[in-house]
Amino acid sequence: MFCRVIDNYGDIGVCWRLAQQLAGEHGLAVRLWVDDLAAFAGICHDIDPRRHTQIFAGIEIFRWQDPFDTAGETIEPGDLVIETFACHLPESFVEAMAKKPVPPVWINLDYLSAEAWVSGYHTLPSPHPRLPLTKFFFFPGFDETTGGLLREHHLDVHRQQFLDSTAQRTSFWRRLGFSMPENARNTPLLISLFAYENPALPMLLKRLEQRANSHAPIYCLAPMTRTQTDIEAFLGEPIQAGACYRRGALEIYTFSWIDQPDYDRLLWLCDINFVRGEDSFVRAQWAARPLVWQIYLQSDHAHRTKLDAFLDRYTALLDTKTGARLRRFHLAWNGFETLTAHCIDDWLGSLSELRQYAQEWQKNLSKQQDLCSALVYFYQSKAIMRG
Repeated sequence: MFCRVIDNYGDIGVCWRLAQQLAGEHGLAVRLWVDDLAAFAGICHDIDPRRHTQIFAGIEIFRWQDPFDTAGETIEPGDLVIETFACHLPESFVEAMAKKPVPPVWINLDYLSAEAWVSGYHTLPSPHPRLPLTKFFFFPGFDETTGGLLREHHLDVHRQQFLDSTAQRTSFWRRLGFSMPENARNTPLLISLFAYENPALPMLLKRLEQRANSHAPIYCLAPMTRTQTDIEAFLGEPIQAGACYRRGALEIYTFSWIDQPDYDRLLWLCDINFVRGEDSFVRAQWAARPLVWQIYLQSDHAHRTKLDAFLDRYTALLDTKTGARLRRFHLAWNGFETLTAHCIDDWLGSLSELRQYAQEWQKNLSKQQDLCSALVYFYQSKAIMRG
């Protein structure tokens, strides 16, 4: 599997989850090539970004650098080669694939989209212009006509066990560096905030401060990522990891980035999850909590089409008023409209309906085959045909 890190934690986040599931649940020997091991170490703290090769969780991890350097090893392509997000394999590696007696099954794992055209392109072949190789496009998606979404087999069981265990929750808060009063008289609203730079964020925090002072307290859990400047603009002071910043009944907890298992736990615990890109976006859906998605910015506003496609699908079974409020907030959060206090209040006023709906959405998504299993099944079907 080959991964180029474009969106910091998103690309490697998807690849690392897939690699672990291929190895752990399907028993495949996996070699992962990554061009940015520092970003990788951000989501898996056991990775040493200084090493050219290493093994973790039974997976071989190689630094991918240009020109393609195999550290003196003769690299034979595997039976399955996964090119993630059109990252373009090294030419020498492609030529080695073509020299194998039985060419590998070559898959381009594409980005997730809810757009209608995806199902028509899922698993389509693309012959190499000069070598005896065929690449197949594999699209994640939200229904059975696509490859599905990444989901470990026991994910929902682990989520429920965590939520039912006071000891596990307490241990999680301790690792995060905080002690959270989960049984306070006036139960706080917990919000996780993982986003890109966003000029609407200070406005959101200001309104949350006002609401927290007149309603229940609000705790905003914010990793030290690209939101740092916007949070500092709201607070009027610099922030650092491991601190708590109070504005009335709004408390902002900042922390260093955590590994993937703990990020899942954060999503499970919070009442609302702000997410970005692809990996956190999918994990928030499995958390069965209301979510707000900041989509990755693309030129010519192509991301607006993708956002609308998801919102059309997600709100299809919501009542009209709640669906309209959710859409309006998403459009404002993504910069297509102005985020106002009224927009925020409408969205927060729909939280009860959104909580119930998030659980129904998660149950329905769980009925379809997970992405990793679908990918392995597709590989096996092609491998059998090739003898």
